[in-house]
Amino acid sequence: MKMVMTVMPYDEAEFVLNALIIAGFGTTFAETHGGMLRQTQLTIYTAVKNEQVDEVLCIIRDNCRVDVIEKDTKLAPSGAGATKRASIRPGGAVVFCWDIDRMEFY
Repeated sequence: MKMVMTVMPYDEAEFVLNALIIAGFGTTFAETHGGMLRQTQLTIYTAVKNEQVDEVLCIIRDNCRVDVIEKDTKLAPSGAGATKRASIRPGGAVVFCWDIDRMEFY
């Protein structure tokens, strides 16, 4: 078994949580604060079988929100051509995986 712990900005976590739950993975989460700016994050804990780690990581990667801002810019002053530039900000998740030697339910 593995524990997958994902720390991500609070406002982006809903997409990941929903995707994990829809895929059948149980999750536990906690609101956390930290970093230089004392920003709010959500820490998501998911215990999975070893062979499911890649699937969980794919879900996290695919559902981290990415902001894309498209802007038209002219290449030449005469207006002969235009191109679109995109500014992309990655979702901001940090993922840790560690082995679970023992898990008990009471």
